[in-house]
Amino acid sequence: MSSVNAPFGLRPSFKSGGIVASTPLQNTIASGYAVNIYQGAPVKIGANGVLELAAVGERLVGCFQGCYYIPTTGRPVWDNKWIASTVLAAGTQCFAYYSRDPQITYEIQANGSLAQTVMGEQFDTTVATAGNATTGLSSVALDTASTAANAQLRVVGITPGPDNDWGDAFTVVQVQISEHQDVADRAAY
Repeated sequence: MSSVNAPFGLRPSFKSGGIVASTPLQNTIASGYAVNIYQGAPVKIGANGVLELAAVGERLVGCFQGCYYIPTTGRPVWDNKWIASTVLAAGTQCFAYYSRDPQITYEIQANGSLAQTVMGEQFDTTVATAGNATTGLSSVALDTASTAANAQLRVVGITPGPDNDWGDAFTVVQVQISEHQDVADRAAY
């Protein structure tokens, strides 16, 4: 698993108390929004109050889970990705689903090797616009070269499982959002 470079974005794993709430929150995406958003991509609430893709280094609100919308063809679409520049039918909106709880712990694959000594350190994500058009999954990864006192994600553990260990070529780690839009930044410890 972690010897193969196969990033999948942010995947909600659990929160304090053991489980992640089963129902994602809902917001909207503006008709014609010109950026792809894949499942697992980091998202933010934009200045206009709607869900947008979060760029490297920006504060996050959570990760994209999927959407429902009616394009100009009139046929409803349920999908785990938003296709850039989709125009909605008149009088409709895109309902976007996303995680938001600042206590959620996510899994994410690093774009390189990580040692156990990075526990508690913070990193940014890689560029979020890419993804797999077939599976709809984001190809966002944790950027191992971006460690900083204030960055988007804090490493809090390693994802348990076969073929995943500290020092592997593409370590899969557990992270929490350290630059969450709903709470003050938490500097690395």
